[in-house]
Amino acid sequence: MKPARPKTPARKPINRPKGSNMISKDPVQVFCRLRPMQSSTDVSCMRITSETTLVVTPPESAVNFRTITNKEIQTTFSHVFTPDATQKEVFKTVALPLVENLIHGRNGLLFAYGVTGSGKTYTMTGESQDAGIMPRCLDVIFNTITNYQTKKFVFKPDKLNGFDVQSEADAMLDRQHELHAGISQRTGRLGKYRKVDSDGDSNPTVAHERNESQTVIIEPDNGYAIFVTYVEIYNNSVYDLLDEDDIRSKTLQSKIVREDGNKNMYVHAVTEIEVKSAEEAFELFQRGQRKRRVAHTALNAESSRSHSVFTIRLVQAPLDCEGEHVMQDKRVVCISQLSLVDLAGSERTNRTKNTGQRLREAGNINNSLMTLRSCLEILRENQNQGTNKMVPYRDSKLTHLFKNYFDGEGQVRMIVCVNPRADDYDETIQVLKFAEMTQEVQTMRSNPIKLDLGFTPGRRQANKIFKEARSKLEKEGRPEAIDLDIDLGLVYSLGGPFPQLESVNSDNDHIIHSLIQFLEQRIEKRNILRSDLQKKRHLCKTETQIDTLLCKLNSANETIRSLQQEIRDRDLALNQRLIDKQRVKQRYNTKMQAETDKMNRELEIKLRQQREHLQNQMKEKEDKLRLVKRILVDDDSVIPSKEVPESTAKVISPEREGRISRKDRIPISNPRYRRSQSADRWIDHRPQPLVPLGTVLQPLMQRKRSVTRLASPKEITDGASRYCLVSQEHDTDGELETKLFKGDILPTSGGGAQIIFNDMECLKQSSPKARKRTGPPEESVDQTDVVTQMETKRPRVLSS
Repeated sequence: MKPARPKTPARKPINRPKGSNMISKDPVQVFCRLRPMQSSTDVSCMRITSETTLVVTPPESAVNFRTITNKEIQTTFSHVFTPDATQKEVFKTVALPLVENLIHGRNGLLFAYGVTGSGKTYTMTGESQDAGIMPRCLDVIFNTITNYQTKKFVFKPDKLNGFDVQSEADAMLDRQHELHAGISQRTGRLGKYRKVDSDGDSNPTVAHERNESQTVIIEPDNGYAIFVTYVEIYNNSVYDLLDEDDIRSKTLQSKIVREDGNKNMYVHAVTEIEVKSAEEAFELFQRGQRKRRVAHTALNAESSRSHSVFTIRLVQAPLDCEGEHVMQDKRVVCISQLSLVDLAGSERTNRTKNTGQRLREAGNINNSLMTLRSCLEILRENQNQGTNKMVPYRDSKLTHLFKNYFDGEGQVRMIVCVNPRADDYDETIQVLKFAEMTQEVQTMRSNPIKLDLGFTPGRRQANKIFKEARSKLEKEGRPEAIDLDIDLGLVYSLGGPFPQLESVNSDNDHIIHSLIQFLEQRIEKRNILRSDLQKKRHLCKTETQIDTLLCKLNSANETIRSLQQEIRDRDLALNQRLIDKQRVKQRYNTKMQAETDKMNRELEIKLRQQREHLQNQMKEKEDKLRLVKRILVDDDSVIPSKEVPESTAKVISPEREGRISRKDRIPISNPRYRRSQSADRWIDHRPQPLVPLGTVLQPLMQRKRSVTRLASPKEITDGASRYCLVSQEHDTDGELETKLFKGDILPTSGGGAQIIFNDMECLKQSSPKARKRTGPPEESVDQTDVVTQMETKRPRVLSS
């Protein structure tokens, strides 16, 4: 950067001295374009003083404002575009010379460099109504070569950065294969703005409209073809944006940068597509643009997170001597390319507020731009100081890919887009420093070598005129037009004009002899033209037949495709019916299974209830059989008088006694009676005791009712289910013995109650001073033995 000072003389271009063999060099031309202010409240820190000079005034918000000595900084460019400059002016000044070099066989490279949001993408691509540099380049190229393009697949990429020249038959086979594959339908599918969300972001598709009608001088006797590639450099990796396989799999595969046999750098296995119109090329650009990495940052809503490289390759080769077909010699093919590079924005991360993936992307972007700057600085140092330092092209894929341009394989230009806002001063000043340093780098001027094959100039036009003349003769019905042919080399050299005829006399025989020779040559040439015309007529007829067959083939293919589509539709309908049928069947099976499961569960519940009922009945029967067995086994059918006190007779009604069967003495009970097991209530029957019962252990009966409080026998069954009879007596040793007879109270069929004794407890109370017998006692049983003994006896039954 330089402080403001009086205007100095413009820098003189370096010219090659006359008569010397030195290779001339051209400096890298850098152009500056100012973006219009977006808001009326923004403050500008720049002003344009001339077409090549820009003055920058540091604002007070600058980082090093207090340490800046020069308050105005002046920068010089090849041209400075004002904010109101049109896209057409920018293209005509910056890119049109590169297009002319491309047509003439020289390479070109154009960088768009600047801070995020400074207008780089707008300058390179533009909008639908205001196209940028790239669409205008396509317009001028196709305006120039439209009438000189070869048929498709005459030039075919050899996958090694070169091209092969195919014969017309091989090219026709490739065209037929393309028709079968359906690839040729790309043309005509353009539309206006539409939203596309193929990779997670929405990029508008811009319809291409012809913006330039300008043409460039061209060699008419050559055949031309245009191929385009579109790649992006993201996180220091190269990705092909036109790869059909990557589009289907929705993932991009990294490509490798290699060097071909001519020491030229290229992207290996990149997709290179031949286009025949500017609309087709722009459609491919839009298809790749939708796959570019863009993201939202604090400075731009859709910031480019990668460097994009759109390359236009022009392949040209001379026509044969007849001006009909391209020569089948790979050595005469001339390849030139124009690379349009939209660099990602350079900014500081503290302004973009990037984190995570965006921060990593910003780091890779800044690293690649720093490598580009380092390469240019070392190139400038080598050129100014005569050193031979190694330029670190391989440190970044960006510089490695364009290594040949800086080594003299083409012209390099850069357009710097600048936002004049004072808030962007700190980033913009770094961009301007880089731009000024870039102008000091010089690249060698390339001069492509053209082979002189000795063919007659203008043979394409002559062939065209000859075909039109023969067609006119055929329409007029001239029979000689069928066999008419011509050697285009003789169209412009038919032996010169007729010799001048003087007065004929006997002394002028040499004049007559010369005239005869001239006429003979004319006749011979005429015969040659007729033979060639016949051959060409045959070829034209064959080509017409081939075109007719191709039209029929296309029509048949369309019919086949329509029939195949109809078959697919019918198959889909049939499959849908089968799916619906299967779905209904599955739904029916599911419903039937649910009903079956429900019925099975209900059946299991019923079976379980019946089983329990039967088990209960069998248990009752077994109890009855067991009771009958005990009664039959026991001879004593009445409770002994010593075990049943006299007070028991008060409970048992004499009137009910007759209802007891005399045979087995089994009272008839009510079979429908079910005793509650959860709430037992006791009838406590205690005759007059010998001693107070509080001195011995007693059973725990929480709910009990004394028999002395009963007013009638019916009150026994009202709420009571258990019966306990307490008796006291002296044993053989004179000790006090308390017996507890327990039983269940069951109502009888006649309305009375019966008691079935099923348990007995024996409690003994002895004095420690009483004398013990020396001999063994006659009967010594504990409570457990008593319980066991009671289980072996049949129950005693009392009824009331």
